[in-house]
Amino acid sequence: MPRPDAKVFHVTEELTPLTLVALLRHWLPGESWSKVRKLLTGRHVQVNGNLCLDEGRKLKVKDVVKVLDHSQSAPPKDVDVKIRFKDQHIVIVEKPAGMTTLRHAEEKEWPSRRKQVQPTLDEVLPKVLAQQEKIRLPKGKRPPKIRPVHRLDRETSGLMIFARSPEAEQKLVQMFRKHDMHRIYVAIVQGRLEAQTIETNLVRDRGDGKRGSTTLKDVGQHAITHVKPLEYLDGYTVVQCQLETGRTHQIRIHLAERGHVLCGEKTYHTPLFEKAVPDHSGAPRIALHATELGLVHPITGEKMTFKMPMPADMAELLRRLREMSKSRDEKKTR
Repeated sequence: MPRPDAKVFHVTEELTPLTLVALLRHWLPGESWSKVRKLLTGRHVQVNGNLCLDEGRKLKVKDVVKVLDHSQSAPPKDVDVKIRFKDQHIVIVEKPAGMTTLRHAEEKEWPSRRKQVQPTLDEVLPKVLAQQEKIRLPKGKRPPKIRPVHRLDRETSGLMIFARSPEAEQKLVQMFRKHDMHRIYVAIVQGRLEAQTIETNLVRDRGDGKRGSTTLKDVGQHAITHVKPLEYLDGYTVVQCQLETGRTHQIRIHLAERGHVLCGEKTYHTPLFEKAVPDHSGAPRIALHATELGLVHPITGEKMTFKMPMPADMAELLRRLREMSKSRDEKKTR
């Protein structure tokens, strides 16, 4: 459900030729061009639940645009990307929430100025590496590219690995394909969730255009998530999720389908052909964090494990939920 302070608009076929700024002017006829541009630069506009600053963005049919009364947090910058390990073959990085891992195909031909409005991790990381390694580049020359081998959603924070050499890229891709990576996430979900292993086949379209599980035989991608509760609160559970497979949106889908939608979820909070599950947590983004990454170095064979604590925004959410839970418990005992 949209927040009461949000104006919500849906993109229809006849509006798709317009840019985002033109759409806002269309939907807000009483506002000037200057005012609608300030809504974008002031971080008041979401597209499909994500902050958007790009006034020239073209949208698709059924895209949802929200105009908020309050300003959202600024998107992460280069300094927010932390490198945990690097050598000539791989780099382990802490991805901040709010940054997309890779540039979408339709965005790759955008001019540099437009890309800089909301840079992606695969664009930022080479610059961060060059600065740390004090590589001086001739004017106009870009730093060496890194090679993505997996991704995290824009709103998901946590540990990621990139390849820096073709040999490492090839071996890392094979490791992910064989599920030879040790990956643990921490999430905050609605309801009381018990320990379990969730095993389904995931398809691109469950019937309403969203990814989901199917009961059809030999259809979809096999997906396994091991779930363990870490802390119970009043109406919420802090859970550990260990991936045995790594499918797109796997954790978000599996937990939502078990009736435990992630706090801050904006896509899988709506069961198939049913009403959306209300979220009263106040989560600023999807409460999902890749907290642990373990692997065997693809070249040296060294066993490596990295851990990253819950970031500040999720820690603050958890603090508030604990306080709410404690307050309710105290009222029950009076």
